Amino acid sequence: MRKALVRLAAALVAAPLLVSPGAAQAATATPSLAIASDFPDPDVVKFGSTYYAYSTNNGNGNVPVATATSLTGPWTRRADAMPALGAWANGGLTWAPDVSQRADGRYLLYYTARSRATGRQCLGAALATSPLGPFSAVGTQPLVCNAGEGGDIDAASFTDSTGLRYLLYKDDGNAIGQPTSLWLQQVAADGVTIQGGRVELLRSGRAEEAGIIEAPVLTKVGAQYVLFYSLGGYGGDGYQTSYATSTSLTGPYTKAYRSLMTTASLDSAVRGPGGADVVREAGGDHIVFHGWINNYSARGMYVAALGWAGGYPVVRGSRVRYEAERGTLNHCAARTAPDTSQGQVVAYIDYADSWVDVTVFAPRAGGYRAHVAYAAGYGDAQHTLTVNGANPQVVNYPNTGWDAWRQVGVDVTLNAGYNTLRFTHLSRWAELDFVEVA
Repeated sequence: MRKALVRLAAALVAAPLLVSPGAAQAATATPSLAIASDFPDPDVVKFGSTYYAYSTNNGNGNVPVATATSLTGPWTRRADAMPALGAWANGGLTWAPDVSQRADGRYLLYYTARSRATGRQCLGAALATSPLGPFSAVGTQPLVCNAGEGGDIDAASFTDSTGLRYLLYKDDGNAIGQPTSLWLQQVAADGVTIQGGRVELLRSGRAEEAGIIEAPVLTKVGAQYVLFYSLGGYGGDGYQTSYATSTSLTGPYTKAYRSLMTTASLDSAVRGPGGADVVREAGGDHIVFHGWINNYSARGMYVAALGWAGGYPVVRGSRVRYEAERGTLNHCAARTAPDTSQGQVVAYIDYADSWVDVTVFAPRAGGYRAHVAYAAGYGDAQHTLTVNGANPQVVNYPNTGWDAWRQVGVDVTLNAGYNTLRFTHLSRWAELDFVEVA
């Protein structure tokens, strides 16, 4: 706690700056609800000029499919992409399809269904000459079916930059009270011939996972592999999307410190965001995922802009936290503080030349919301905020008392990529814990 005399020594400051005409900006774009009806676990892929979306069955056949010329729609539902399942499978529980195109031009579908023999969910494969199907089952047995680990679900395809093809999936350990793992299995160019043994990429273990990690999707950004996955129970607001990274395809993978998308990080614009897929294309990458709609009676399909900050994913509309003490500090200093993010804050921002630079990342150019976590102990305080050295505006910090941390929101306009937010002392005294940008 600072002494009042130290505070008073910095009390002679200039009058607050007026907000410049261009400083008031629109808030960030929230994820777009592209399919406003039940369409869980969406898999989206573009073939030619058309986007195709496939989902967990929802009363519209075994493999619902929809098409659009834009990711955000309008989407048109089509006929069941796989009217007849493999002989090994019962209908009604066809989950999380994945469609890709093979080198021979045919389309490969991975799907999850209930095994007649084991009573567990298992993985099957099917082929078609059109992405709309009809897909015909490959063989009379599942592609992967390990009843002893609770079954297997959530297949996804991945082709490495070397041209080798892989199958990713989740063992359904939580169905039998065991931890769950995400697996990588090499397959031949046909996508259905298993080659060698499988590799465990990730296992559940964190408290927020509640024993469940699932829905793996793998992509490569530069030299880094990024493994997206869902965690927690899908039935409510606690379901979320996270990721892990590795410089090697087979790992080890390091889980992100915080999840990429949660109900809270999206400010409840989407509830229970999960079952995500990634669409990589020249015009800008996107993430598609489901979230609860209609009073938790259905899971609609959402689309959000996706960017890469040094190879790490950033979703527009989902808060990303930047610790103030990790920024560039001028005539101020970090201090240890209780009940704060990672235990430190920036203090002593008390002088005309005291400022904190925080570097943030924007997936697209446009309006964003900066949520500033602060404490102010001797009355209301103010900082001047500039973005990339321009558009000064005043950030007002209502008095909270020292070590009583609150957040204040500020609308800013950011360039695509990295931006610098500078917080400069203006009046009285506030300390900064972190900035979250969405």
